[in-house]
Amino acid sequence: MKNLEGKIVVVTGAGSGIGRALALQLAAQGAQLALCDVNETNLQKTVDIAAAHGVKVYSAVLDVSKREAFQTFADNVARALGNASVVINNAGVALSQNVEAMNRQDFEWVLNINFWGVVNGCEAFLPQLRQQKDAHIVNISSIFGIIGVPSQSAYNASKFAVKGFTEALRQELNGSNIHVTCVHPGGIKTNIARNARVHNDMFGKAADPKKLAADFDKLAATTAEEAARQIVRAIETNQKRLLIGKDAKALDAIQRLLPNHYDTVLGVGYKLMNKLAKR
Repeated sequence: MKNLEGKIVVVTGAGSGIGRALALQLAAQGAQLALCDVNETNLQKTVDIAAAHGVKVYSAVLDVSKREAFQTFADNVARALGNASVVINNAGVALSQNVEAMNRQDFEWVLNINFWGVVNGCEAFLPQLRQQKDAHIVNISSIFGIIGVPSQSAYNASKFAVKGFTEALRQELNGSNIHVTCVHPGGIKTNIARNARVHNDMFGKAADPKKLAADFDKLAATTAEEAARQIVRAIETNQKRLLIGKDAKALDAIQRLLPNHYDTVLGVGYKLMNKLAKR
């Protein structure tokens, strides 16, 4: 999809981070936007900035884990703007907790948003995408959809599921008008760590949410704006798989080269990161 001008693009989790950066870059290119987020205040701020570019913007407060609500959103987008050409399932949350102590409610919260939110978005908009000459789905997984990390089992499970779902969907749609991209960001400077439910760190110790968020900010190597730029480029070039950040590319390479031993290598890295974060 070489030209996004005039295309109707759906972005979930548009109230902040990568979602907001995507909305603003797409608006600058002249795309019409259908934006949603669970936070009404943040969403409205994104809408105001995007609309200043002179493009049409439809928005709605939405919990992506609610299947019926997502379908209603899709129906309203079609009525307000027309059939979507691009759907970017970006909304996500994080949880830091080890398996033995994990609250099942927290586990389901992560899966419902990170995985079922993606499924709901694809199901709701696929009929609209089918009506377009050229269409695209982007599902945001994570580098944690490629490697497992202590204290991130719920997040890992959700992002591995997004990867598998997206790769299967891409093969099902092969040869059709709909292209599919799975995105694996590394550390991105967003509020995801700040808004996470935090119980313990990767060493199993009780964690201070503010400190964990500050440590994440120190280690996150890529801005949301740069991540959005790469995602837009992946849409334009029909890229199947996108790793964002040197950290994501390095970790992916380690996992591929040492599938049975990457956890040992990463264990050394975790200790180093812990030392760097304390500085």
